[in-house]
Amino acid sequence: MRFEDLTEQGYVYHVVGINDLKHALEYGIEYDDKKTYAGKYYAFHTFFDQNKTARVPGWVERKKAVFGSLGFKEGHGWHSHTAVLRLKIDKSKCWICNENTANFLFEPFVMQKLQNCRNAKDFLMHHGRKIAEIYWDTSLSYQENLEQRKDRQEGYDAEVLILHSIPPENITCLYIVSDHLTLSFEEWQHFFRQCSAEGEAQYIKYLHPRRTYSAWNISGSQ
Repeated sequence: MRFEDLTEQGYVYHVVGINDLKHALEYGIEYDDKKTYAGKYYAFHTFFDQNKTARVPGWVERKKAVFGSLGFKEGHGWHSHTAVLRLKIDKSKCWICNENTANFLFEPFVMQKLQNCRNAKDFLMHHGRKIAEIYWDTSLSYQENLEQRKDRQEGYDAEVLILHSIPPENITCLYIVSDHLTLSFEEWQHFFRQCSAEGEAQYIKYLHPRRTYSAWNISGSQ
């Protein structure tokens, strides 16, 4: 898998579950169009918005953002049954933050609801607001990041808050990741055609429990 740095050209990357791929390609992407949004993420995003510092413009709201990445490091851990998309964005309506800082609060935010886990709630009460403020104080606009390139600094895992809808014409499906194969969209089409024409022998090897296959094992793959 190859990911060009297309930051200056206004392209970012976005990962969706394969069940959401058809909707994205046909209708585009909205910040709240996933079934998991309200139950899993809305309250977490709202916590950060409630602790936003004065330097961040009012139009930047984490709870109303589509999240993107400027790229992926070598060895990135991919979830199976996902699709990797490339999005064309409006650079003037995007904000850059450090995902490492936000993710530090996700476990305690979820675990505070568990029985016998009062310590997580205490941790959030004493440290949550400060960590959220650090998240915002180390953020910057997309345009500012083009000059400073904070995303290239050690420990800064840049996430792009995209504060606008993405129409389908600005979405390209690059890769689809399964348990057995990671291929480009075009390579998947070739794989299906080959299996249909030549039968079981073309796919049974990928189900062998002692071998792992990826795009690197397929002739002509990236």
